[in-house]
Amino acid sequence: MDTPIALPDLSLDELQNLFAAWGEPAYRAKQVWSRLYQKLAASFDEMSELPKALRQRMAAESVIGRLAPVVEQRSSDKQTRKVLFALPDGAQVESVLMGYERRRTTCISTQAGCGMGCSFCATGQGGLQRNLTAGEIVEQVLFFAREILVSNLQSPIPNPYSLITNIVFMGMGEPFANYDQFMTAVRRLNDPDGFNFGARRMTVSTVGLAPGIKRFASEDMQVNLAVSLHAATDELRSQLVPINKRYPLSALMPAVHEYIEQTHRRVSFEWALIEGVNDMPEQARALARLVRGMLCHVNLIPLNPTSGYAGAASTRERIAAFRSVLESAGIPNTLRLRRGIDIQAGCGQLRQRVKSSASNEPVGS
Repeated sequence: MDTPIALPDLSLDELQNLFAAWGEPAYRAKQVWSRLYQKLAASFDEMSELPKALRQRMAAESVIGRLAPVVEQRSSDKQTRKVLFALPDGAQVESVLMGYERRRTTCISTQAGCGMGCSFCATGQGGLQRNLTAGEIVEQVLFFAREILVSNLQSPIPNPYSLITNIVFMGMGEPFANYDQFMTAVRRLNDPDGFNFGARRMTVSTVGLAPGIKRFASEDMQVNLAVSLHAATDELRSQLVPINKRYPLSALMPAVHEYIEQTHRRVSFEWALIEGVNDMPEQARALARLVRGMLCHVNLIPLNPTSGYAGAASTRERIAAFRSVLESAGIPNTLRLRRGIDIQAGCGQLRQRVKSSASNEPVGS
């Protein structure tokens, strides 16, 4: 049996070409496009404006989505929800929805697993399965958008902040290692005739692929850039983030400078605070020297512990001392809340736990 056509993988032009091959007029493709990205249709039956014969053919030869929820967890405060999805080929991918007082952020994966090998990251510890297609990236957003829409419609007093307000490409994988599919997904989500999500409300995080940062700087998009720095010296950064051996700070920082010069946009530097590893005052001073004068902001995040890394989150006292150095140097910084610690909401943790549980099951269970 032929593999069904995944509609989220098609551009509008490709969808029109498909419908033309089926002998359907171009406006039918636009109707389907609107249903997928504006009405958030979850089934072909919802596309009632289409002829029944066309809906039947679409159901027989194509699919709206391929993500099958395997495990879902909610934090004790009900503000964080994490879903592990299975794809038809067996690959697994995680997505997270985080609620704040006036925001609802979805954290999206661009790869199933990750090949960057960052020592403290559960995704990196599990390795790379494969790149995701643009459609598979977009489907993660649509999954949460549909469920939020249904919940909002059922509520007697709809909450405007129950809609997705921000999308961060900070889940499993390195977006710039899957650059073309990632950017196709961004443009698909930003499409004013489609999902129509503002570029300024999207953020991409890279572990420091300098060529990707330079390429991203030339894109005509206002998507925010975050760089996972985690250390301000090559010796320590190469231990924590192995890609630093290929793109050391002497290559990474000029790429970031180039991005700021071309786009005039502020860059965020992400720093996972690990007790006794990168939370010492000397690292704070090195960080201050590294970013001084740049249009940037430092996001400090206490480490989300994983079973594959022995490090622990920094204490309040060490965090305060680290921030004091940055503030004395005039470096803007924010201490971020860790969301969903009780449900392993860090990248790759749920997949890691599920795989570990499966490997411990007795044969035949």
